[in-house]
Amino acid sequence: MMSFMNTITHVLPWIQLALSILLVILVLLQRSADGIEGALGGNASNMTYFARRGAERVLFIATIVVAVLFAVSALLSLILVK
Repeated sequence: MMSFMNTITHVLPWIQLALSILLVILVLLQRSADGIEGALGGNASNMTYFARRGAERVLFIATIVVAVLFAVSALLSLILVK
């Protein structure tokens, strides 16, 4: 049992690194409805609702899954590493 815990504590930082890089890439690939103008306080009057379909939906769900996995790995790291 101790060997398993020791292995996990050595592998966990690499898993977190891979998940964080993947999460950044997935977030950057997301399509922004408003672009940079909305982020900087520009006119957002043309905001319309659109449904995610196809690859965009898969990318959105993958982003959520990777974010949850990253959060779980961070909590696991807090519990295991003392």
